Amino acid sequence: MSEEQNMQTESAERGDNLSASAGPGAWQLRWVELGVALFLLVVAGLVIKDSLRLGIGWADDGPRSGYFPFRIGLALAACSAWLLLQQLLRWPRLRSRVFAEGAQLRDVAAVLLPTTVFVAAIPWLGIYLAACLLVAWFMWRNGGYRWPWLVGLPLAVSVSLFLLFERAFTQPLPKGPIEHWLGF
Repeated sequence: MSEEQNMQTESAERGDNLSASAGPGAWQLRWVELGVALFLLVVAGLVIKDSLRLGIGWADDGPRSGYFPFRIGLALAACSAWLLLQQLLRWPRLRSRVFAEGAQLRDVAAVLLPTTVFVAAIPWLGIYLAACLLVAWFMWRNGGYRWPWLVGLPLAVSVSLFLLFERAFTQPLPKGPIEHWLGF
């Protein structure tokens, strides 16, 4: 049995997607793993660069601010370089392996995009209003709920979060125009 057949058998046993002919919109596993390895290598480079700016040596009072991040950056760079090398060595054999089909990527995007918008909206709307809108979106989009529920339940969640963080934990979170209008 060839090495590629062994890899396909192992992947099938794990439940991975295997397809000799990936459908439209499918992402090949080798490109995803190559992209992740390159992304981690860039992150490691940024960590190392900033650690050098802070100082990676030992001062009179102990390690300087960049001492530990520099070593973590080196370890991350070594791991990502190893991943990159592995992908390049196995590149032709990984052609038939599929990371995700188009429908699976749409499911991930259905969660990832609203969550990204939620995080981006926090500085302008505050976390409570943004959370209210996010919960309402998921209830409408994924749950098929109608208007009374789309208003009542997200509002109850946001008020509960407000009472929990602002009153019980006395931990202020980012607020928006509604909280300021209400005097908080």
